[in-house]
Amino acid sequence: MYVSARRQAATAGWDNVELAPVVLIKGPEAVLADRAVARLTAQARDTDPDTEITHVQAAAYAPGQLTVLTSPSLFGERRLIIVEGAEHMNDAFLTDMLAYAKAPQDECWVIIRHGGGQRGAKLVKALTGTYPCVACDQIKSDADKARFVSSDFARARRRIANDAVVALVEAVGSDVAELASASAQLIADTEGTVSVDVVRRYYGHRVEATGFAVADAVIAGRSATALALLRHAVDTGTSPVPIVAALAMKLRTMARVGGARNMRAKDLGLAPWQVERARRDLRGWTPEALGAAIMAVAAADEGVKGGAKDPIYAVEKAILTIGRARASARRR
Repeated sequence: MYVSARRQAATAGWDNVELAPVVLIKGPEAVLADRAVARLTAQARDTDPDTEITHVQAAAYAPGQLTVLTSPSLFGERRLIIVEGAEHMNDAFLTDMLAYAKAPQDECWVIIRHGGGQRGAKLVKALTGTYPCVACDQIKSDADKARFVSSDFARARRRIANDAVVALVEAVGSDVAELASASAQLIADTEGTVSVDVVRRYYGHRVEATGFAVADAVIAGRSATALALLRHAVDTGTSPVPIVAALAMKLRTMARVGGARNMRAKDLGLAPWQVERARRDLRGWTPEALGAAIMAVAAADEGVKGGAKDPIYAVEKAILTIGRARASARRR
């Protein structure tokens, strides 16, 4: 059985939405949208194993198609219509869906996936507040990815250490689907609390080749290690651009935290673990040394984006400059 649309018309998460005559899944994060569709499809199958499932592309929708698909079946089975790509809907779908939403058929469910944008805004507005809406906002920042991982573990009633979350995000966080898969593997293959050592055992070969590992070594004053990691990353196909971006991100976070010591994490737009880590990274640094490091990374950023004949040398020069800046700070 499904919860009535009126009882759950507010925005829901993919993991708590309930089946209704019409459900709107909106937002660009495909992983969350896929999970919402899978959950709703499972509910339909639980209600009626013989549910007829039909996929419709909103851009190729034919006038009257919705009426045909939702008409009572000869054999009485329920129907689930999954509308894909509603952000590209044609005018025929918009017209028919607006009319259908006012009087949906019994024993029938329509799930609409809208990836964002203004196309179909009239339909989104009409459905919001009347039918369940699943928000699938894009997971972009490291903090968002960390929350995503932590939520998956909490949902599975498993624990993962904060530094293990950071290590996992750094290793595979460039792709949310891959991050979800990595979390699922760790949940399935391990027992007890997942530590950073466990993450490194599974994904250590990738952790070592990331810009974040290079940045960690540079900030810690291990220039030789940073140079070795840089060369390994480049040799295995990593562009110097994301490596410089990782350095810049770490230094910006350090500067933000160092310049606002009494502010809370949410006031800085950071997760608590990011603030805690930045405070650890700041040990041994002075404002002057941090400023010199930021200038070195800015020069490297210009170099890897076409300003230098040898972009790899531009990054190596930045690493050595940052190492000297940190060393001079520690001597004071």
